[in-house]
Amino acid sequence: MNLLRPVCLLAFGALSCSAATPQRFDFSGPGMATTFRISCYAESREQAEKATSACFVRIAELNQIFTDYDPTSELMRLCAPEAAYPVKVSPPMLELLERSLHFAKLTDGAFDPTCGHLTQLWRRTRRQGKLPTPPRLQAAIAATDWHRIQIDPPNQQITLKPGTLLDLGGIAKGYAADDCLRVLRQHGLSRAVVIAGGDTAVGDAPPGKAGWEIKLRTFARSEAEDDLTAITLANRAVSTSGDLYQFIEIDGTRYSHILSLKTGLGLTQSIACAVIADDCTTSDALATAMCVLGIEKGTALAKTIPGVEVRFAVPQAAAKSK
Repeated sequence: MNLLRPVCLLAFGALSCSAATPQRFDFSGPGMATTFRISCYAESREQAEKATSACFVRIAELNQIFTDYDPTSELMRLCAPEAAYPVKVSPPMLELLERSLHFAKLTDGAFDPTCGHLTQLWRRTRRQGKLPTPPRLQAAIAATDWHRIQIDPPNQQITLKPGTLLDLGGIAKGYAADDCLRVLRQHGLSRAVVIAGGDTAVGDAPPGKAGWEIKLRTFARSEAEDDLTAITLANRAVSTSGDLYQFIEIDGTRYSHILSLKTGLGLTQSIACAVIADDCTTSDALATAMCVLGIEKGTALAKTIPGVEVRFAVPQAAAKSK
């Protein structure tokens, strides 16, 4: 079985030369520790540039809300020891936390926005190449529980149990990709696609097409067997997650960058998946959760969620050993 590489490749087509037909324009820029790529059909480059510029402004705004790398971000101020709860939050923060709790409940905690302590601990582990001590690990696991968040939507307020540290890295890029599509539509550009690392939000189909061709790269055991699987999407989204490249080996054990919230360590069984859903916020949150759940539980869960499809892949060696 091939291993699904956790990236999406967009098949670029030729630009139209007809003045009567919208032309395709492609842009890219940094955001949220990845590269955002935006393709859209517009009547002029000026229209496309104005719309995509607004997108990158929005991406920067959302990053300042959701990042856990900046102590001045809204997320980190919400988690600060001196925070006086309940705290009134911005509409994007309220919406994303509401959706995060929905996915935490749906996945029985495989996706959990309160995993900040585990995330910080694992980042340190990857830098130092040394596993955390059992007491520190157990303390981080104990502080990871989505029930520690209380939301008061009418008053736009959030209350966290003391010591809670949030991490929205498993959902924020998908949310930003969705928001970029919204911004593009506000500028009259509905035929568009936004790629944020492994998260792809797809709008209306290009002129004369059934949808946008998105290519998922798969890998067998050698680069010579590299292949591309194409899917066609319109007004849908796809996210990929896996450990083909992001992993660390400690004392002979290979650990993924994807955390098991039960052990507090990276997954030790190589796995990757692609999740197709109605929006990118959903596909982003579920992609990592599906890897944590594993093929059997993840596949069963996907069947219960309308509009969601999951495709798993594991290395050939792992598949043959079963």
